This record gives sequence, structure tokens and C-alpha cells, in this order.
Amino acid sequence: MTAEKAKENPPPHTTASPPHAKGTSRPRPRHHHVEAHFSGSEVVRDVVLGMSDGLTVPFALAAGLSGAVTNARVILIAGVAELAAGAIAMGLGGYLAAKSEADTWASERKREREEVAEVPSEEQEEVRKVFRGWGLEGDTLEKATHAVCADHTRWVDFMMREELNLMEPDPKRARISAFTIGGSYVAGGAIPLAPYLLAIPVPSALAVSVGVTLAALAVFGGVKGRLTGRPPAQEALRTVLVGALASGAAYALARLISG
Repeated sequence: MTAEKAKENPPPHTTASPPHAKGTSRPRPRHHHVEAHFSGSEVVRDVVLGMSDGLTVPFALAAGLSGAVTNARVILIAGVAELAAGAIAMGLGGYLAAKSEADTWASERKREREEVAEVPSEEQEEVRKVFRGWGLEGDTLEKATHAVCADHTRWVDFMMREELNLMEPDPKRARISAFTIGGSYVAGGAIPLAPYLLAIPVPSALAVSVGVTLAALAVFGGVKGRLTGRPPAQEALRTVLVGALASGAAYALARLISG
């Protein structure tokens, strides 16, 4: 009697353990894909620019002066003066470069707006040319072109981005670039100058400066390589070689001149 009831009312399958056909496997769980792209390229570029010069130029200056004078205070004063001048010059250069980029964008946008108003047929054909490059054709091509050209602001934005490959720069970019480059220059330049603050002879301070600066150059080069997609070890070696050659040449020249 019990067996007959079991046949009449078989237990339903649960959603937690669905039946599988023989020879098939359970579907694999999907993993959430995360795009790991680096988005701070402009700031990284400014830090790299400031740090690379900051680690190299004051290092070469201090090494050169160490071959000519025996007073650590003189080397320190000259190094700090160069550090201040270099940071101002580098920061100002970054500011002017960013301002020039913003001015170029504004000028090109004004020109593109005038062309859309004065020669719309030619500008529409340029939109079609872009979409043809994407593989659109026929009715789809015309609909996409009409959708873009229906709004003049959207039309100009499209031409700036797709035809001229120009993106609107951040209005704060110039100030941020100036402070980032200047601050990075000071941070990098403080490393080779710091040993001259110690109460040790100049040759000893030079040896310490060489050691800590080359180590800092190696770390900086490795980090720069990792952020820019280059082999970290290769970039670290290249950065160390540049710093060593610059400081060695400055030291040798100072010794030669001072006799």
C-alpha cells in the first residue's frame, strides 16, 4: 500500500538540485569581471616628470659640489636654492603646458561650432565617414548620422571627440599640474640633499647621498614601470643608470676644474 502511494505521488525535484542529463556537467558559476585599467595617467605623468628631475638634478649638483668644496653647508645652501628654483620652473612649465592644452581645445571647439553652422553638409559627411569606419552602412548609417546631427551641441561634441580626438580638459588641470610637478620635484630633490644635514664629512655625506639616491631611483623606476606598463626591473635599471651617469659626470667635471 505504501509503495503504491509512493508511485502515485513521487517527490518533486527541488530547485537546489535540478536533474541533469547523463553525460552533462553542471553550469559553472559566473564570476564578476572587473576592468583594472589605471585612470590617473595625467597625475602619474606629472609625478614622474617632477620626481625624475628632482632625484637627478639636485643629486648631480650635490655630487659636483662635493668634488670641489669641503663645506657641507655650502653644498646644502646651493642645493636648496636649486631645489626652489627648479620646483618653480618645473611647476610653471606644467601650468603653461596645461593652459595651452585648454586653450587649444577651446579654439578647436569654436572652429568646429562655426563649421557646423556654416557648412553643415560637409560636416554631416564627416560624421558619415566616421560611422562608415565603424562598419555602419545604408539606413543604419543615415539614422546614426541624423541622430548625431539633430542636436548641434551633441554634433560638435562628436566631432571634437571622433574627428579631432580631443577631450575637454579639466578646468583645474593647470593648477593641479603645477603643484604636482613642483611638489614631486621638491620631494625627489630632498633625498640626495638630506645626508648633507648630518654632522659628517663631505665625502661621507656624498657616499650616503649616492646610496640612498640610487636606491630611491631604483624604487621610483620600478614603480614607474609598473604604472606605465613597462618591465619594472628594466625601468628601474634605466633610471639608476641615468642618475649615476649624471652625478658621476658632474663630480668628475668639478674635480677636473677645481684641480
